[in-house]
Amino acid sequence: MTENDGFGNNLVWLSVLVQRRYAQVCADHDLTPVQATLLCVIKDQPQGMGELAQVLGVAKNALSGLVDRIERRGLVHREALQRDRRAVTLSTTALGKEIVDALYADVAQRMPDIAGALPADERHQLANSVARITAALTASPMPDAAFPKADSEQSSG
Repeated sequence: MTENDGFGNNLVWLSVLVQRRYAQVCADHDLTPVQATLLCVIKDQPQGMGELAQVLGVAKNALSGLVDRIERRGLVHREALQRDRRAVTLSTTALGKEIVDALYADVAQRMPDIAGALPADERHQLANSVARITAALTASPMPDAAFPKADSEQSSG
């Protein structure tokens, strides 16, 4: 047995704790986690619906329903591109921006409490490690690119 035998299991449980906390923060802002994530993705820059579906890992028709619900609340608006009227971008409204900014502040304040049992130097080290992992995984153009293929898949090409 090595000290990392339970690492995968511990990561899963940490994920559960993070997701629960995030869901509570979102609920406090009258958002579902997927609505909040969508608003965070378009917070500073409008995105096309196809790009959003890929980033969020949802089908385009599911995304349309999600967008319909938060558009009715006045949090986002769709805009057809002049060069292709079928292509639509999504951006936050002033109210949507206000809500997502408040959500960001609340997440920044409440999520780090999960690591509150750690001494300050270990929290700092964890924060740096999480930042590096996140940067490496989100730098990939495709979400699946973060997960290496098995050796047999890599060699067949």
